[in-house]
Amino acid sequence: MPEIGLTILLALAGAGLALLVHRTFRAANARRLSRLAYFNRCKSLLTTPRLGQSVTGFPRLSGIYKGSECDLQVVPDTLTFRKLPALWFLISLPCPLPIRASLDLMIRPTGVESFSGFHRLPEQIAIPDNYPEDCAIRTDQPRHLLPEHILRPHLPLFDDPLIKELVISPQGLRIVFLAEEANRSRYLIFRDAEMGRTPISPHRIAPLLDRLLAIKADIERHSRHATRDAA
Repeated sequence: MPEIGLTILLALAGAGLALLVHRTFRAANARRLSRLAYFNRCKSLLTTPRLGQSVTGFPRLSGIYKGSECDLQVVPDTLTFRKLPALWFLISLPCPLPIRASLDLMIRPTGVESFSGFHRLPEQIAIPDNYPEDCAIRTDQPRHLLPEHILRPHLPLFDDPLIKELVISPQGLRIVFLAEEANRSRYLIFRDAEMGRTPISPHRIAPLLDRLLAIKADIERHSRHATRDAA
């Protein structure tokens, strides 16, 4: 009789373990599929869209937007000292620009922004008047920065409290914004930091791509005028 009871207990334990493994697998597969679908709605913005996958399981989308190459990616930040884990969205125009210095304007830098090269730039410069009060600016060549009149018209970009960073470099342009934070209740109670369940809206991305194109056009226009004046 004890042997029968032990057999039944072992069978129940085995069934419970199998159910747990099955549910864990289903949850992991659902998470993988939801992450892969994160850019599905944005494909319509681009011609010749190209979809890849990063090591985090999130996709990376590239293609042509209004004649210019663009790159979209997200970087999860789950560092424990943050109040909540975050999902950072990086919008880039990888293109050669007629400038010598890199400039990185970041709101409230902490020193551990895993998505950014902000702190690898060697020089921090004074904040000009009427720039965001809580920003910092770093560069690699302070003598060759863009004239302020080029960047200043684009500072309303930072009226959006979710915008984190603007990068202008000889290799291209980038805007970074906070796309999502982990659900507070699920994170505090269950340590569930899953993000990106809902695909990002193209209406969130298109205005920022347009902003990058406008900055690019202003830089190129300034370069043409400078070349003409020097001739």
